[in-house]
Amino acid sequence: MRTRILGARLIDPTSGLDRVADLYLADGRIAAVDQAPAAFEADETLDARGLIAAPGLVDLSAALREPGYGRKGSIASETRAAAAGGVTSLCCPPLTRPVLDTPAVAELILDRAREAGHAKVFPIGALTRELAGEQLAELVALRDTGCVAFGNGLASFASNRHLRRALEYAATFDLTVVFHSQDAALAEDGLAHEGPMAGFLGLAGIPETAETVALARDLLLVEQTGVRAHFSQLSSARGARMIAEAQARGLPVSADVALYQLILTDEALADFSSLYHVQPPLRSRADRDGLRDAVRQGTIQAIASHHQPHEADAKLAPFGATEPGISSVELLLPLALSLVQENVLDLPTLLARLTSGPARALRLPVGRLAAGAPADLVLFDPEAATLAGERWLSKGRNCPFIGHVLPGAVRYTLLDGRISYQA
Repeated sequence: MRTRILGARLIDPTSGLDRVADLYLADGRIAAVDQAPAAFEADETLDARGLIAAPGLVDLSAALREPGYGRKGSIASETRAAAAGGVTSLCCPPLTRPVLDTPAVAELILDRAREAGHAKVFPIGALTRELAGEQLAELVALRDTGCVAFGNGLASFASNRHLRRALEYAATFDLTVVFHSQDAALAEDGLAHEGPMAGFLGLAGIPETAETVALARDLLLVEQTGVRAHFSQLSSARGARMIAEAQARGLPVSADVALYQLILTDEALADFSSLYHVQPPLRSRADRDGLRDAVRQGTIQAIASHHQPHEADAKLAPFGATEPGISSVELLLPLALSLVQENVLDLPTLLARLTSGPARALRLPVGRLAAGAPADLVLFDPEAATLAGERWLSKGRNCPFIGHVLPGAVRYTLLDGRISYQA
């Protein structure tokens, strides 16, 4: 298949390209920008005048729920939803059943993702068996199967000694470790950010120090072991400052933030809606502003959906008995564009945090719009609007943004030069 994309505004954060030009795709790759290659004959032409063409979005955390949690989602349903949000590449966390701690589970996920054909899936393997924080998983075998990084989620390690040994082993093989820094004892039984709102509602609080105490320990161990580290789902302004200081010292660390943490604060919990129950929790307005600054400055180089679809029953109990998480991957681009609309970020910076930034953080071979790169791209209309939930593809409808009118609309998502989503 050879495709010509006519008259789009091309934005490639990696090269700094930002101009109106034609794009030529052949054999699953970008064949040329602006000028057609010799003897190029298009099988298909997409009129993209008035649209923006950017690299397909790269989401560093989207739970696919398969295997083991089919009532919440499947690889087919959630990658289809991702394509609708402009995502062409995503990383899935290891919290499956069985846990993603063996090559067999990784192969199952990769095979089903290829069969679905909606997005490229890069698994994040479990750092320890069963995420129990004791025995290491088969890290090298998992890497050879296709896992791009390793993490333990919010599950604690048996001891700091166990964690140190795991990081030393990962560093030996140049593996990237993904941290979700939260001190389990400080966060125990907490439901909301410890502050005036939690006090007013009578909800058990999770203090900022649950993140920063664990983050301080993790950064010290990263410095000692030399492991490549990615800090996922930062939620506090102080945590972002700690990452900036570590980067200034030359530590090999990167970070991401959940998109909803850049939009919402703990004030959203005022009516006890379980749709805002997330872990780590929504924090204060000052934390949100600090995270926005860190994204703007590049301390946090990736914005992720941290998509967690649930069946309806999971959100129907009283707030404290519901399962945490928001289903949001298919709104990733329109929700992110609200940050441009509010003048939080300019468009090229936003696209960098959604494409080249996350790709660089986990060394993924995607996120570029240049000749020779995979033809993974999103075409969107910046002047149109999206009515969230009008066409919902994820199995999980646990999304507080359903019914909102959001800026921008994805028109096409292309994966290896083939249309994987069309509005």
